[in-house]
Amino acid sequence: MTKIDEEALAEAYNQALALEKAGDIDAAVAAYRQVLEIDPEDHGGAAVRIAAMGCGETPPKAPDAYVETLFDQHAEVFEDVLVEQLGYAVPMMVRQRLQALKLGPFQRLLDLGCGTGLTGEALADMVEDMTGIDISENMVELAHEKELYETLYVAELEDFLEDNDDEPFDIVTATDVLPYLGALEPLFFGAAENMTPGGLLIFSSETLPADVLGERPYMVGPHQRFAHAESYVRQRLDETGFDVVEVTDINVRMQDGNPTPGHLVIARLRG
Repeated sequence: MTKIDEEALAEAYNQALALEKAGDIDAAVAAYRQVLEIDPEDHGGAAVRIAAMGCGETPPKAPDAYVETLFDQHAEVFEDVLVEQLGYAVPMMVRQRLQALKLGPFQRLLDLGCGTGLTGEALADMVEDMTGIDISENMVELAHEKELYETLYVAELEDFLEDNDDEPFDIVTATDVLPYLGALEPLFFGAAENMTPGGLLIFSSETLPADVLGERPYMVGPHQRFAHAESYVRQRLDETGFDVVEVTDINVRMQDGNPTPGHLVIARLRG
């Protein structure tokens, strides 16, 4: 791994942010491209910020280095910010929908992007054995302290799903994971490969109004998070072997005092 000139990187990144804030989009994009030259792994998420300004190619997902850095830095305050300040309640919504549909109890849960274990907490009494995985080591350490999961891994989701040879799971959750992914085939296909026939895949996604998304399957929204068209989500699920059980319109979280529209999706792997 090439050593990064941290000072030059910080200077370039701060300049890019300032230009973006000032509304000078062309100059900001050029500055973010300079950031990428200094730091090709993109710990600061420059590629995502360029896409959020409507410039350049939309990346297939947020860079691993960016997601790992973001969550490692915010691990200690993560729950307070997400739950208390942003009103994030997706894990409890998952529980409520499972109960309303009379689904469960379950044998083995795979919690993708487990973070500090919010989904594990919500479903603890509905599952016999829980496995959590997250790219952020600091997040996994906090989840470990809760003693909810039988097994925890620090890994990138798609790599884990490709390489994993544990027993298959009958429920897979991915709450607040899709905002960091564009293309969904690797996630859905990888989940299917690790599930029992008839198993459930449950995830949240964010979306944007049709006049913003247009014909695009997904795009990076104004807060550097990926938004997906419901039609694209349904199509990719079908193509990777899932039947949709239900799609619920939800408010994923508050952002700048406004609700973030999205979906809570429950899908069943065809037998």
